This record gives sequence, C-alpha cells and structure tokens, in this order.
Amino acid sequence: MAQPLRLGIAGLGTVGTGVVKIIRRQADLLEKRTGRRIEITAVSARDASKDRGVSLSSYAWESDPVVLAQRDDVDVFVELMGGSEGTAKDATEAALASGKDVVTANKALLAIHGQALAEQAEASGHVIRFEAAVAGGIPVIKALTEGLAGNDITRVMGVMNGTCNYILTRMEADGLGYNALFEEAGRLGYLEADPNLDVGGIDAGHKLALLASIAFGTKPNFDDVVLEGIQRISLEDIRQAADMGFRIKLLGVAQRTARGLEQRMQPCLVPAQSPLGQLEGGTNMVVIEGDAVEQIVLRGPGAGEGPTASAVVGDICDLARGLRISTFGQPATTLEAAQPARTGLPAPYYLRMALLDKPGALAKVASILGDAGVSIDRMRQYGHSDAKAPVLIVTHKTTRAALDDALEAFDRTDVIAEQPVALRIEEV
Repeated sequence: MAQPLRLGIAGLGTVGTGVVKIIRRQADLLEKRTGRRIEITAVSARDASKDRGVSLSSYAWESDPVVLAQRDDVDVFVELMGGSEGTAKDATEAALASGKDVVTANKALLAIHGQALAEQAEASGHVIRFEAAVAGGIPVIKALTEGLAGNDITRVMGVMNGTCNYILTRMEADGLGYNALFEEAGRLGYLEADPNLDVGGIDAGHKLALLASIAFGTKPNFDDVVLEGIQRISLEDIRQAADMGFRIKLLGVAQRTARGLEQRMQPCLVPAQSPLGQLEGGTNMVVIEGDAVEQIVLRGPGAGEGPTASAVVGDICDLARGLRISTFGQPATTLEAAQPARTGLPAPYYLRMALLDKPGALAKVASILGDAGVSIDRMRQYGHSDAKAPVLIVTHKTTRAALDDALEAFDRTDVIAEQPVALRIEEV
C-alpha cells in the first residue's frame, strides 16, 4: 500500500479553504484516481481563530509558513499566500531546500522569481506545479506542457483577468462608464487589494509571462511584458468599436517574431463574432496556436474558490500519481533568455479622436497619417458636440512606431481637441 501524500497548506483564504474542502469531501475519489491517500497534516495562516466554514482541528497549526515548509510530516508544500516577495518566497525556498515538492497559485512569485526557483527545485529532483496560477480552473499549463508537447507553438493569446472582462462587457451591456463599474467591482470584491494589479494589466501580465516561458522555451521575464491597462477605455470606445464590428478586450499576446519575442498585455479590438469577442463577464479564455494542432480554444472560470482550488488539487493529484514534469515544460537550465521584440508585428489600429470644428481639420489628420506611412481603411465622423467633431479611424496594417509618429505630430497641430485613443486590432 502506497504511503499517503502529506500536504502542508500555507494560506487559508478563499482558495486555500477551497482546497481543504475538496480534499476532505473527495478523499475516497482522489485515492481511487491516484492510487494514494492524500492527507493534510499541517496548515498556516495569519489568523488561527477565524471561522473558515470548515474544521481545521485535526491539522497541526504553524504560525510561521517557513516552519510549516520544513516539517518532516509534509511531502508537498502548498503555497497559497500570494505575493512575489517576503513570506511566500521565503517559505517556497525553504520547502525546496527541505526536499519538498511545491504546488502554488502564485503567478507573481513565478513571473519574477520562477527561473531561480525552478533551477533550485530541479537541481534537487523536485518540482513546482502551478496550474492554478494562470486562468483559474482552465488547465492551460497542462495543455501546453503535456497535450501540446509535440507542437511548435506559434502564438498564445487570451483574456486572463476576469475583473477587466467583467468591467468591459458590463460597459457595453448596461451603458455604464468605467468609473461606475470600477467602483462596483470593488464593492463586489472583484478587485485586488491594489486595484492596479487588475485594471492596470499587471495580474494578467504575470500570467502571460508564465505561458510565454512554457510555449517558447524561454526564461520567464515579467519585465519584458508590455503593459497597458483599461483605465482609458470609455463608453464611447465600447460603442464605436461595436459599431465597427469589434469588441474591446484586455488581451494578452505572446508570439515569436523575426524581431524577437513579443509579449504584450493591452486593450485590443477583436472581431465581435470571434470566440474572444463573444466572451462575457468574468470568464477567461486562452487561445493556443501550434504547427500541428493549428488552433485550440480553452474557456472557463478564471477565479473563485472552486475553480482555482480545483486546479491546485489537480496538481496535487499529479504528484500523487508520480507525474514529474519540469516547471516550465523543459529543464530550467535549457531555457533561453528571450530577445524582446521592441516593435510588434504590423496590425490594423483603431483611432478615436475629437477634432476642433475648424475647416480642413480632417484633411490635416489624414495628411499626417499619410506622411507617417499610415493608410486609412475606414473612417467615420459623428455628430458635432461642444464645437468638437468625434472621428473614428480604422487603419490598414501598420507598425506601432509609425502610428506613434503620427500621434506625436497630432500634438503639434491646432486641430486636436482631446488626446487620441489608439487600440490595436488583433487578428483572431
């Protein structure tokens, strides 16, 4: 009879409590599926007296997660505290040094320190599993490292922050502005303690850095991810994009190009009828393209107690079965330092601007775009308001550098009433 797999869980918030519930509720099923009993031996959290809706009395309690990570009766350290520095990092390093495998949902920790942690783990024959760190209950890490291992991945893209998708889709559905929905998301508990992690694209950028590492065999490097949040997206943008057959999403894209590895998390327009365009509410979606499989679409809940805890337990089950895969899909020492692409591949762009109601204003804008080498595909002018003329332009494929040249030239004219909004249109 195989010995039980003994867990030490650090962090008993929503996800940690969800993991405890699944392991208690599904103990017999998990044993049948893995051939090994999975048991929790010790836990750690800030407040031992808090009522979490599940009994913890049968587990040893450690006030210090580092001590928990070093216990002799723990085989797998489950890190669910979060944060890229401090206790989470110290406890994870202590667990690896003590001969433990690690399961974590901590995308920030791995996006910033993943290379060093993976090398530490693999040098001693241990593994780090992190399915729950990206896209909640969607098994995208497993898809990349296992199911698609025979593919040369060409592009990974997706909507990976449910809060942003909730705000953007509610703006369109209910005609509410960004500020009102930002406040609503805060009241509903959808925002991180630092809201900029969500709306600024940082949370989703961490996830993209991890997916890019697996997809392209590169060292994870969050600093190479180009970030732009959704704060400047207006209800006007939402409506006008819809009028042109698009929807706006906070979209992460990673792809290898002749210029280097492109990694960007930014608001983009996608065709309204595409899978990404039809994505509603807090749901996540990841699209993976490979030379053999062509394109697959993974869709599901990106956060919440059940979905995220499900991903954690899935990793634990793999360890119970004896499945041991390098952290980023291949030995950490073989990962390459990516050459970041300083300019992205050419793409069409959406431009929204307000022109002063002056003769020749539109002609001046068109001339500036032409001088920068930016060709206009479609253009619409809307009704005047307060001596301003709203104008919407969709360009043919162009580089962001050429577009930036035009935007800088706009600033030097006397016809622009407001700072233009420029959003990439992503081909899906």
